[in-house]
Amino acid sequence: MWRPQQRIKYKAEAGNWPSRDQAANSLLFSPLSVGRLQLEQRTWVPAMVPWRASEEGDLTQDVLDWYERFAEGQPGAIVVEATGIRDIASGPLLRISNDSHIEGLRQLVDTIRKASDGKTKVFIQIIDFLSIRKRPDREKFLQKFLSLTDRHRELLKEDDEAKIRATLIAKTDEELSKILDSRELEALNHGYRERVTDTQLPWIADLPEKLPDLFARAAQRAEAAGFDGVELHYAHAYTMASFLSRTNTREDGYGGNKENRVKLPLEVFHQVRRSVSDDFLVGCRYLSDEIIETGSDVADAIYFANEFAQAGMDFISVSRGGKFDDAKQPKVGAAAYPYTGQSGYECMPQYVSDEIGPFGRNLPASEKIKNSLIENKHQVPLITAGGIHNFEQAEQVLQNGQADVIGYARQALADPDWFRKVKHGDGNKVTICRYSNYCEALDQKHKQVTCELWDRTDLDEANITKSFDGKRRLIAPKNYI
Repeated sequence: MWRPQQRIKYKAEAGNWPSRDQAANSLLFSPLSVGRLQLEQRTWVPAMVPWRASEEGDLTQDVLDWYERFAEGQPGAIVVEATGIRDIASGPLLRISNDSHIEGLRQLVDTIRKASDGKTKVFIQIIDFLSIRKRPDREKFLQKFLSLTDRHRELLKEDDEAKIRATLIAKTDEELSKILDSRELEALNHGYRERVTDTQLPWIADLPEKLPDLFARAAQRAEAAGFDGVELHYAHAYTMASFLSRTNTREDGYGGNKENRVKLPLEVFHQVRRSVSDDFLVGCRYLSDEIIETGSDVADAIYFANEFAQAGMDFISVSRGGKFDDAKQPKVGAAAYPYTGQSGYECMPQYVSDEIGPFGRNLPASEKIKNSLIENKHQVPLITAGGIHNFEQAEQVLQNGQADVIGYARQALADPDWFRKVKHGDGNKVTICRYSNYCEALDQKHKQVTCELWDRTDLDEANITKSFDGKRRLIAPKNYI
């Protein structure tokens, strides 16, 4: 994981917790009613992938337990993890790619509603992603996976395939760098990764034709399962964010200038909106800044937000960074992880930081986006997140108009009861996240995600479910009534 050079250590502070009456009179715990988005309070648990589904993307009891525990805290809304819209191998990640998943997802919605006493809105984040492969063994790549071209034959003055491969294997890394092109070197050193600009591949060229219907069908399944709405995943390292990125140089009308880059995300939204009922909400999560060289920045994000609002999105949620472009080199046999470079740090800043600190790094960008929406008379609610953990911090964001709703991801994982405790005047009982990114390290390895503040607590408690290695509990203890 990338770290700022300053390496200043911060501690998440509790601040002054409100009394029950103060909480009741706060903006944070006041209802929000804008368009179709109606929340009992302005708190939001963003999508987090816990790696608890089956390998086929089906619901498991561990998934139900995970979301039930968050729902017991009664936040304003919960967004179920990034859920795949296509039937492609993706490990223990939920899918909504065909009708067989509807019944399980309906059970999930019912579980959340019951656990929250109906106080929490339930959304599901739907995602598309392109192929990425693990970093290969050097010799195996050169012997088997590298596709030889006329360029290789010309540079090595050789036509015999076996001799070419043997010569390449014998080369030093520096010599090899002068023979392989940039994509071949990336496939060797980081693992092969498809890009939306690989239009020489028919399935990549056809994405603008295929994706609107795939997202729309997924949204229909979500509505059939009883969700209140969908969050279109337009953020981080995945397909739709890649279309929005300045790195998208497609020449088919879906890349290049920002007007073309936003075209497919808008087409996806419109197709989804037409495919569901008027009462079903459709919003998106996207990036306020990609934090990569030649990537999109806040100016792009402001433009996209206004386009989304003009199109009629019901909410907009902003994240930050999390790109493959600056990811660290993975070990042989591992896949690149888009949260290991600087952009990944900006997405999930740690307690070791710079002079800005890890708490609220996304707020300046959120404020600019919100101000632009107001200036253009768009009333779409804006959700922000990123290191927000105490009441005073969240209330100030709302009072300052930097956002309309506050997202709590790692803090909700550290203490799923944060919302009830603070609302009832028991903030002093909250467990504050350390922002060590212990959870993120588990996610990187596709291990069941837990929090270091509770996953070794009361391991002898009856009827708890443990991790595959038996060393961690999977759900936070229930210590608040």
